[in-house]
Amino acid sequence: MAGGRLDPADGVDAVLFDVDFTLAKPGPLLGPEGYRTAGARHGLTLVPDRYPAARAAAVEDLEHHPELDHDEEVWIRFTEDIVRGMGGGGPRVREVAEAITEDWLHSANFELYEDVLPVLASLRGGGYAIGLVSNTSRDLKGFVEHFGLDVDAWISSGIHGKVKPSPSIFLAVLDLLGVEAPAAVMVGDSPFADVEGPRALGMRAYLIDREGRFPERADTLPTLLALPPLLGQ
Repeated sequence: MAGGRLDPADGVDAVLFDVDFTLAKPGPLLGPEGYRTAGARHGLTLVPDRYPAARAAAVEDLEHHPELDHDEEVWIRFTEDIVRGMGGGGPRVREVAEAITEDWLHSANFELYEDVLPVLASLRGGGYAIGLVSNTSRDLKGFVEHFGLDVDAWISSGIHGKVKPSPSIFLAVLDLLGVEAPAAVMVGDSPFADVEGPRALGMRAYLIDREGRFPERADTLPTLLALPPLLGQ
């Protein structure tokens, strides 16, 4: 970056994308009302308006999980933190968290952002290799097929065993694409997992910031539509 602007990315052969909150957003079952409904089924009263702050706090805790190992229990605890942050308490919190975590595994519970397919088509037309790298237990092959995504490779932390920003998960997908780190760009919604991690390997990385959470940063994209111009398209 120079002068507070995003510099064009030269010499790029591949673009990697995070999945959740970058390409796809949770549908109603996985949002504030979904938590409220799941809580009610288990006798808990959860407050939807408290979801954003509860999730943000849970994300911050999750991203500083020191071992960077993919652990199913970590995701359940993450969801438990959100449930508690929305007002839940007692032994039923675990039951609600397990039910919601199970719903996250199903691609049908997600929706693509409107900019995804046009941008993937633009990148494909430009000859770029395209990969997905996600901290998830979800079957990414099933996700790709469900949404008809034109991508070349994908890897999830559930299969790989390490979560972003572990260097190994990025290197694994780059190996599948046959591309070296300096010739790749990563795009995702987490400053820690999707920007700091890949940059440590010599990749370029941009932070997708659809909601304007990081106005002080100069390396953000308001939508994915801002990416192709940075690649010279």
